[in-house]
Parts: sequence; C-alpha cells; structure tokens
Amino acid sequence: MSKCRIWELTCPGLPEEIGRVRRWIRDVLHDSSHSDDAALIVSELGSNALLHSASGGPNGSFHVSLHRSRGTVVVAVTDAGGGTTKPHVESPDENDTHGRGLSLVTALADRVRVTGADYGRTVTVEISDEHQAPPKPSARGAA
Repeated sequence: MSKCRIWELTCPGLPEEIGRVRRWIRDVLHDSSHSDDAALIVSELGSNALLHSASGGPNGSFHVSLHRSRGTVVVAVTDAGGGTTKPHVESPDENDTHGRGLSLVTALADRVRVTGADYGRTVTVEISDEHQAPPKPSARGAA
C-alpha cells in the first residue's frame, strides 16, 4: 500500500521568501537523499515566479506543494499568472547572467511539467527518492 504525504505553503511575493521555502523543503525532506536537489529546484521555480509573473508584484504570492510517497518526491510551484511567456528551457550565451534555472531544474528532475496559462502557471517537478527503507523480509522468505 502506498502512503502519500502532502505539504503546502503559500508565500508572499517577496524575495526573502525564497530562502524560507528552501529551508522548509529541507526540513520536510530531512531524511531524503534528494533534499538538497528539491531545495535548489524550489529556489529556482520560486525565483522564476517572482521575476516572470504577478507573484513578484504588489500583493503577489506563490504557492508551493510537496508530495512525498515511497520512491517519489514531487515539488510544484504555482505563480500568480500575468507572465508574458510560458516557462521554457533557454540557451543563454556564456556571458548571460540569466536563463539557466529551468535547465538546471530539468537536469535534476526525472520529469518536469508546465500547466496553466495567463491566470497562473504551475511547474511540477518529479524526482525519485532513493532514500527509502529497504523492504522487510516476509515470514515466507525467512530461512
């Protein structure tokens, strides 16, 4: 039987909230081998929400959800909409200071999905959670 745990957090659209949500992800995933990857992913996605949508405007916010089940960690960030482009992987020049975040997220993830439109986009990232307890031997398998 699969157990799924879900945590959610809505953050004001302020730059300092990126650090708070990163710490929150690390706290929740303290026993996962992917806690640092998930923290980096949520930092990138949260920063993108603030920079490229109404989330970073007056009274803006962004929403983070974390789903954890045996073998899987899913992080989703939903912005407030109003962005002019759909999140996409870019190919910046070596001297560009922006444009690498979603490429980094894609490299760390098993799957990345973008949904939504003008009224809010959600970027959902799935990574496998290798840090799970080994299965217990059954009574039949005991010698």
